[in-house]
Amino acid sequence: MSKRQPLVVGLALAAFAAAAAAQTARAQQAAPAESPNAAARRWFEDAKFGMFVHWGVYSLLGKGEWVMNNDKIPIAEYRKLPPQFNPTRFDAEEWVKLARSAGVRYITITTKHHDGFCMYDSKLTDYDVVDASPYGEDPVKALADACHKHGVKLFFYYSLLDWHHPDYFPLGRTGHHSGREAKGDWAKYVAYYQGQVRELCTNYGEIGGLWFDGWWDAPDAAWDLEGTYKIIHDLQPGALAGNNHHVAPFPGEDFQMFEQDLPGENSAGFNKAEAADKLPLETCLTMNGSWGYNANDHAYKSTEALVHALVGAAGRGANLLLNVGPKPDGTIPAEAAERLLDLGRWLEANGKAVYGTRKGPIPPQPWGVTTARPAAEGHSPTIYLHVLKADVKEVVIPEALTTSVALPLGGKTPLKKEITPDGLKLTIPDDARAPYDTIIAVDVPVPTPDPVPLRR
Repeated sequence: MSKRQPLVVGLALAAFAAAAAAQTARAQQAAPAESPNAAARRWFEDAKFGMFVHWGVYSLLGKGEWVMNNDKIPIAEYRKLPPQFNPTRFDAEEWVKLARSAGVRYITITTKHHDGFCMYDSKLTDYDVVDASPYGEDPVKALADACHKHGVKLFFYYSLLDWHHPDYFPLGRTGHHSGREAKGDWAKYVAYYQGQVRELCTNYGEIGGLWFDGWWDAPDAAWDLEGTYKIIHDLQPGALAGNNHHVAPFPGEDFQMFEQDLPGENSAGFNKAEAADKLPLETCLTMNGSWGYNANDHAYKSTEALVHALVGAAGRGANLLLNVGPKPDGTIPAEAAERLLDLGRWLEANGKAVYGTRKGPIPPQPWGVTTARPAAEGHSPTIYLHVLKADVKEVVIPEALTTSVALPLGGKTPLKKEITPDGLKLTIPDDARAPYDTIIAVDVPVPTPDPVPLRR
């Protein structure tokens, strides 16, 4: 820990302990009623791990979801894909069972990507999987039913951008080789996309929320996002609205996402917005280098890298939405399934330090990150130190934690503690080390709150 940080961290710890004490005091009083939206946001923050699914007719070409734009395929040629799309091996139950085995709490699936093709049964167009493909069934309906059955929340990705629709005009930054006429009625397009939002909020039972993308293609357009978010919140009071626009959140948005980056980082080059103080956060990440199925992309991240991404997100107060790109036949690539199952096994052993936590009062350190679990009945609050560097044998934490008990997760022997000029040094013995992430649970003493007077 840097010598410049102890004061800030000490204040954060004091605030953490005070919040824990206040929570204990509140627990002695009747809990106020929570709105559906507030409850949904809290659930989202607790969930920590989601599975992103990029699937569409573009999977037939095996070159990712941007192939129509990247290969300059005109609409007349691209429309030859839906008649070839027949994913007879798609099994919604198997997808959801895999997600459950991976420790996933929610799934976000593409209902319409930038190519404009709808992967659900839309009554507003025949350019959808039911009307335009030999498959003739609604995979989103099957997935929604399986999610409801197995207790996994379902979110819908929806692209505001549309390279196919004739009224998406004037054109934005992309889709200039689609062969469309240079005309269109923007108001009609807005009515179209908002109508599809209504369909998604109406025809699939309770949903977790909508995940928008593509605003960045035409940032000055009259999208009427306020009206769109009102549709969602009116029809699904417990659903969350988020928008992958890479700028500061707009009114009506319930969570903020960061694409291919952890909050506060910008390795991708377009995550320039700072993390909002009061919104749940999410990092969406590819498992290899592609969102949609790419037959030639076998550069899958290691299990260790994915564990570090999950923990790194949690340590910054964010969920991890980890992507898979199913094949055109509806199956999930074996490499992706293998990584998901690896994460599930890791979470089965270590999920206590991830699920239901918030970012810890100690900011990210060179050795790793911290997560925190508030006080619960009979238990003091806990800070989890996630030591992600295999060669780290000692960590220094604030001296304010001197009276705390530090144990390896699941262990019974407290770590050796020593006061140093930089703070409280904890020594990690070799037998306490774990693959990928050595987790130290630090139980924080909390001042006893003043008695709450009985209401008369």
